[in-house]
Amino acid sequence: MRVFRPVFSAFLILTFILLSQNGCDRSESNAGVEPSKVETKAIPVSVLEIQPVAIRDILVLPGETEAWQDVLVPADTSGRVEWIGPKEGEQVKKGELFAKIDVSALKVALEKAEVDYKLQKDLLERREKLFERKSISQEELDRIRTQMSLAKHTFEQTRVEYERGFTKSPINGVINYLYVDQGEFIERGHTIAAIVNVDKIKINVNVPEMDVRFLKTGQESRVTIDAYPGEVLNGMIDFVAYKADPTTKTFKVRVLVDNSKGKIRPGMIARLAFIRRVIPDAVVAPLFALVDKGGERIVFLEKEGVAHSRTVSLGVIDNDRIQILDGLNPGDRLIVKGQTQVEEGMKVSVQ
Repeated sequence: MRVFRPVFSAFLILTFILLSQNGCDRSESNAGVEPSKVETKAIPVSVLEIQPVAIRDILVLPGETEAWQDVLVPADTSGRVEWIGPKEGEQVKKGELFAKIDVSALKVALEKAEVDYKLQKDLLERREKLFERKSISQEELDRIRTQMSLAKHTFEQTRVEYERGFTKSPINGVINYLYVDQGEFIERGHTIAAIVNVDKIKINVNVPEMDVRFLKTGQESRVTIDAYPGEVLNGMIDFVAYKADPTTKTFKVRVLVDNSKGKIRPGMIARLAFIRRVIPDAVVAPLFALVDKGGERIVFLEKEGVAHSRTVSLGVIDNDRIQILDGLNPGDRLIVKGQTQVEEGMKVSVQ
């Protein structure tokens, strides 16, 4: 212990002397250099000179696709379903027979009514000849004419009832769903099939009252379908409601889209973009040039190698650009690269 203490004390004294010398050297090396003259490295940035450009004020709203025609075909008479032609998913033409209902009882009545009508018609022709020869009176001729008219009416009515058993498609389309099977009994008025026409697609959207004034029939719309990302379709406004929905206070607008290839199916989610107006000389900036500082939107400008911040007021958005209503002027040099690394008054180097 007596040997250790002198050695340890000498080590501490030597260390203190060395640290004192290093401190003096640093003090002497920095002596005479003012803190304000210590150079800082300039931040590399890219700039964009602001020029007025045209910008579109675009309204984007969601909607759901609907078939151009969607028809529930009812049975026009009661009876047993004898035959169903097309299957679900198959095409039918307007006026094409696709189902038969047993109307055999009506067929007998139709044949009888047709025979009776022909007999009355022949009888009338003979009576008219007799009347010309004045062999019968006008009264008798009128009676025969009345009988013939009644027979004709009965025949035509029976034929209509008979033909109700032959169900034809009211539109061109696809059998979307069959509600009965062959051999099943169906009551008059009950649905046989649902037929849809998807050659065109309807998309209904609810437009706010402040925006409906910008829309009109015949105006074009850009349409995207969530199921087909990246594809843009052309639509056209077919209808703009004149009366608002009392609950939502919005106006129904219907857009038509060509679907001749059959890709779009009813029930898909669509996004519709309408051009409300075009602002010809707008001051715009790229969206990525904006910096959020505590909820405040600012941009940085470069002037004589120094960054300056400005608070901006925002307007409409057009794709990746945004209108600047206040805080940015034509001719300003907007920092568009490196803006997140600078602060007010920092030196910058334009690359």
